[in-house]
Amino acid sequence: MIGKLTGVVDDSGEDWVIVDVGGVGYVVACSARTLRRLPPRGAAVALVVETHLREDALRLYGFLEVAERDWFRVLQTVQGVGAKVALAILDIMAPGQIAQAIAVQDRTAFARAAGVGPKLAARLVNELKDKAPAGIGAVTLAAPPDGSVAAQAVSALVNLGYRPAEASGAVGAAARRLGDGAALAELIRSGLKELAR
Repeated sequence: MIGKLTGVVDDSGEDWVIVDVGGVGYVVACSARTLRRLPPRGAAVALVVETHLREDALRLYGFLEVAERDWFRVLQTVQGVGAKVALAILDIMAPGQIAQAIAVQDRTAFARAAGVGPKLAARLVNELKDKAPAGIGAVTLAAPPDGSVAAQAVSALVNLGYRPAEASGAVGAAARRLGDGAALAELIRSGLKELAR
């Protein structure tokens, strides 16, 4: 198994980079986010690598951060998510954004990734809510200001038995949909609908 490559950027393409390590060029598949952040050709680079060995192929997937590699692994635990879809998700979201989208049950964030439809997006937020990779930890959501209508709505949902993170995410999604000036009753009602999805 290859877990890390340290070498020089030799060449790159749409979804890959060749890392020259002591005269041996390793072809490594990467997300678009990772490729954009790579140093220029000829510069030193270190990639955290996930190795996939199949009967007919050996594929290397490279990441600049351990958190990206960890999310790559976790995303693939969801049925319907393979390496290609996991990379597509990492194309559009950083590890912290993935954790945030899961915490607030934001299906639309995942649906923006190539190959992720509404059903798969729903499966991702539902199945991953308790699976954040070690080291990333639980996502802390910004609480609405005390005394605000949003804070009152979150408090009402918590009093109904929902976890603070769930309640905050639902009220946040409801507030974005309803816009500024939404009444407390509307936020609570809409938040409950979010939680029922």
